[in-house]
Amino acid sequence: MNKERRRMDYLLLAAVAALLAIGTVVVFSASAQASFKQFGSPYYFVEHQLLWSVIGIIALIVASRIDYWRYNKLIFPGFVLSILLLIAVLIPHVGININGARRWLGVGSLQIQPSELGKLATIFLFARLFSLHRDRLNDLWKGVVPHILLASVIFVLVLAEPDLGTTVVIAGTFFVMMFVSGVKKRHLFELGGTAIPVLAAVIFAAPYRRQRIFAFLNPWKHPLGDGFHTIQALLALGSGGLLGVGLGYSRQALGYLPEAFTDFIFAILGEELGLLGTVSVVLLFMIVAWRGYRIAMRAPDMYSSLLATGLTTMIVIQAAINIGVVTATLPVTGITLPFISYGGSSLVLSMAGVGVLLNISKHAM
Repeated sequence: MNKERRRMDYLLLAAVAALLAIGTVVVFSASAQASFKQFGSPYYFVEHQLLWSVIGIIALIVASRIDYWRYNKLIFPGFVLSILLLIAVLIPHVGININGARRWLGVGSLQIQPSELGKLATIFLFARLFSLHRDRLNDLWKGVVPHILLASVIFVLVLAEPDLGTTVVIAGTFFVMMFVSGVKKRHLFELGGTAIPVLAAVIFAAPYRRQRIFAFLNPWKHPLGDGFHTIQALLALGSGGLLGVGLGYSRQALGYLPEAFTDFIFAILGEELGLLGTVSVVLLFMIVAWRGYRIAMRAPDMYSSLLATGLTTMIVIQAAINIGVVTATLPVTGITLPFISYGGSSLVLSMAGVGVLLNISKHAM
């Protein structure tokens, strides 16, 4: 290993810090009303967000100081642990059922989302395997398919929660990592051709997913049903104009827009901070993408390059899906906006992932 150290990527760190700061402010603004109604205090959710942010910052600092290759002995146990936790989520009276989905484990307000650990575990495992088995990846059946079958364990378990959005994030990240690792383009096209009808079958097999597709095509036809979220999000964005109505003055956050400080926080951000605020956030995510892929291109070895690619792609795909949903360019799915939405395990593990990226940047060539 090349152990020569350089300065970490401070521009990446600054972009993530800016997103975290914006997120904390908007979470407070978007959650104050709901927090007061549920807990008698407008600060309940923002206090929890601040706590998770502090834990996330600690995770980032620790991860940035641990050389990336030192995780090697933990990769397979971490993958197995994530599988066991994803199985536990599906067990009645063990996994926490919220709105028909079993995605959480925990007691009371202390909850974790195992699929978030599954994201990181998948990235670490296949960064390692692809770097070790590069000579086999030219063969579809002996090299590519076995890796896909192993990854499918995570795909199927996350999909069973059900959580199609996170499944797409993990599968999309896995696909990009295969591309970077040198899998033949012909094989990638064949796999993509197989994945599209499978995805369509998964979507249309569930009635609620079918309804979301129909509502996406014409939300105004279902204004009080599956189109409600989309319509309210568009009203929020439209109300914001160029400069927004101001922090704390959102009308949609008063109970009109469901998931206002989680999945649809980008709409509240647009209402309160306007087009200027939403464009600024998009630009910050573009900086994260630029610096992350730059780190991947300059990484000292294939393993760290794939690791940086996977961690960056995970953030980029998740942000793109969330913003796409809020702006009605994608069907509604339960995906949070990295570093901005309210959430514990998602925020902490995303920050830890950035810490790993920063560590790789210290060794970049």
